[in-house]
Amino acid sequence: MSHTRRAFVTTLLLGTATASAGLQTAIAADAAAPGTQLIDPAGLRELLGTQRGKVVVLNLWATWCVPCLREIPDLVALAKELGPRGVTLLGLGMDEPSALAGQVEPFRKKNFPEFRTWLRSSPDMDALVSVVDPAWNEILPTTYLIGRDGKVAKKIQGKRTLEQFRELVLAVNH
Repeated sequence: MSHTRRAFVTTLLLGTATASAGLQTAIAADAAAPGTQLIDPAGLRELLGTQRGKVVVLNLWATWCVPCLREIPDLVALAKELGPRGVTLLGLGMDEPSALAGQVEPFRKKNFPEFRTWLRSSPDMDALVSVVDPAWNEILPTTYLIGRDGKVAKKIQGKRTLEQFRELVLAVNH
């Protein structure tokens, strides 16, 4: 086999292996949410804008907030249950931005791999949350139910159960 032909076959085989690895990664990604990324107020506005037409459950949480950690599995279950009805769950981490790689993402990946979440990019929590609630009082967990029109329909502070969240979301999802 000529050198050129051998190089072509090698490239073809490597390309196939890479495509296969990419497919495996895509399949694995379906089972878990994408990694946590930093977000600023403009990014949050843009993200919420892409969700128009859906009911958004926007959950503010932190790795150090025990009630937050107890309700996240219920929120993930709710999103699985009501996702086909146009309900989506988005998390907004309130840990320090510097904790992304060393604490927040490993914690989310280990404990709540299906929880799609972002982390504030600035030390000022209020600047980010003011996109949906200029009067937020820094209580965690806080969950906002955002209607299909993009407006906050309900503010929920403190831990809730799956049943309570279901009832509240279904009232918005009518």
